[in-house]
Amino acid sequence: MTGDSSSERAAALREEAAEYEDLADALEDLVVELRDEPIPESRLEGLFDEASTSNPDIWNTVTAFIDVEDGDAIVTDESKLAQGSWAPEIVEGCDTMVTLDIEYGMMPDDFKYRVGKKLSQQIEEFRDQAAEARAKASELEEKADDV
Repeated sequence: MTGDSSSERAAALREEAAEYEDLADALEDLVVELRDEPIPESRLEGLFDEASTSNPDIWNTVTAFIDVEDGDAIVTDESKLAQGSWAPEIVEGCDTMVTLDIEYGMMPDDFKYRVGKKLSQQIEEFRDQAAEARAKASELEEKADDV
């Protein structure tokens, strides 16, 4: 591998790491909003409505599809999954998603806890992926320096 292609790959990995960090940052803002704002004023209001009011005899889960644009997490769609009958559509541009079991009458605090926990796990995964990409980039750069 030549130094040029190693440096190009390292730059691509650093860009990938930055994208993962952007996703994590946007989701952190969403977690703060979820914690600090009433659900009806949050971007996750639709997910709460679907999860807490849908008939659990018909629907199993609901998913919020999230796209990150200009550093903001945008919930692009919510979709329910019926007793195995059909799967949620794939939303173009979806960067991540949050899926909850349908629980008719779910309380807002329970919703906030569950979604906050899921988002926090995703944030950690994105941060880990960013760190891994940066480590690989550093490794490639060190090898290129040794050539």
